[in-house]
Amino acid sequence: MVRVKDVVVATSSRPVVLTETGCPSRYYLPPADVHTDLLRSSTTTSHCPFKGDAVYWSVQTGDGVAEDVVWSYPAPFPRVAEIAGLLAFWAEKAGVTLEVNGQAG
Repeated sequence: MVRVKDVVVATSSRPVVLTETGCPSRYYLPPADVHTDLLRSSTTTSHCPFKGDAVYWSVQTGDGVAEDVVWSYPAPFPRVAEIAGLLAFWAEKAGVTLEVNGQAG
């Protein structure tokens, strides 16, 4: 489960988990498991030498907007093709809570 400012934004039992050296595990969720109506497209982009080019979204809650806390790789490199179009959350950002099996992730 993912909460942003105490609003449940996603619940999934089918994440794709990626682990990279020096980074926390990242949980990529199917869009169908995310309340995409709360997402606001961002102009932010980034490039990862291992995954490719990412696009970002902010999350709109009743308490305001959490900027750039969701990202996706629309066309990732072939070695991580399984994350194409899935959504990941910055659990390290203020107001974002990721729970895995009932434990903070």
